[in-house]
Amino acid sequence: MEEPIINEHNKQEFPPAHTAEHILNGTMVKMFGCRRAKTAHVERKKSKLDYDFPRALTPAEVEAVEQRVNEVIAADMPVVMEYVQQNDVAERFDLERLPQGATQTVRIVRIGDYDECLCAGAHVQHTAEIGRFRISSTRYQEGTLRLVFRLDLPE
Repeated sequence: MEEPIINEHNKQEFPPAHTAEHILNGTMVKMFGCRRAKTAHVERKKSKLDYDFPRALTPAEVEAVEQRVNEVIAADMPVVMEYVQQNDVAERFDLERLPQGATQTVRIVRIGDYDECLCAGAHVQHTAEIGRFRISSTRYQEGTLRLVFRLDLPE
């Protein structure tokens, strides 16, 4: 089957870190009831995500987030893509986050039964390809929580 045409992605992320970003977002939503990150800068060496959040995380919460993300990675969940029409998923996803002029065809990236979101970026095929996830720093300032993470890649 030929892949449908979707908007070109404006950058080439490192697939293990980009997939880890999805897992971290899903974890933050599940653990704290917040929205997915409002901004993300995903790179090979380190990645940063900013969340609208009412406070700083405690050290125990940071450890719990890190542990949960690593459990999902270790579960070796499949990462699958599905192409759909925007109107068919408008109630499930925040379409306001799509770029202006986005095609009607969008892609859902699903990580096992743990997380799903609309995304045009590159991902691994299974979570075990990601390696070990670690939060290297956090910062809270005026309603924004920044989480910086790194990956220890598998050999």
